[in-house]
This record gives sequence, C-alpha cells and structure tokens, in this order.
Amino acid sequence: MTVSNGGRQSEAEAMCPHRLVLEHVTSRWGVLVLIQLLERPHRFSELRRAIGRVSEKMLTQTLQTLERDGLVHRDAKPVIPPRVDYSLTGLGREAAEQVRDLALWTDKRMADVLAARRAYDEARTP
Repeated sequence: MTVSNGGRQSEAEAMCPHRLVLEHVTSRWGVLVLIQLLERPHRFSELRRAIGRVSEKMLTQTLQTLERDGLVHRDAKPVIPPRVDYSLTGLGREAAEQVRDLALWTDKRMADVLAARRAYDEARTP
C-alpha cells in the first residue's frame, strides 16, 4: 500500500496510476474494508473487529491509502476521548459495490472452483 508522500507522485503512480488504484481496491485488506463500510460508517476499532486478523498498522495504512484515493472519508470529531469515523465517499461506494459483487460471485461459484482444482491436481498426480 502506498501512503501519502507529501503530495508528490511516486514514480509508479506517474507511470500507471490506474493500476495502483486497482491494487489498493483489490488488496487483501482494501476489499474487506470497502465491503464492511458498505453497511455503515465504522469507528477504527469496530472496523478492526469486523474484519478480524488485521493488524492496527495494516488497517491504518489501508485506510490512509483508500482515503488518499478518495474512496474513504475520515471524520475526526474534536471530542474527548477522540472519535474518528470512517465512511465511503460516492467514489468509494461505487468501488465497494464492484468488489462486493466479485466476492458474491466467488461465494456462488466456489464449488466450481474447488472441482476445477481437484481435476487439475488429479491430472498432475503420477
């Protein structure tokens, strides 16, 4: 995941910006964050619990990257204790719906994938 570098484009961003956004949206944690935020805004700790098995560091990096790409909105409220809510932007909602559809397709077609794997493995077993 790429995090902000002071407003400067990295070499990779300049060469192929759409590829980087695709990587951010389809990354292991990016997909899960986007799908989870489709339901409703979440606080950081809620999001971490809902996703499960993600480190605080990775979730922070993922959220920063998605925020930088304009997909996630971070709303920090000036209260004590501090409260930060994360939600999808309009752009983020579009992306989240696309990856959710892919996740649903994967769930629907998993039996076919498993059958293909078995056939592949059997064909290569001596």
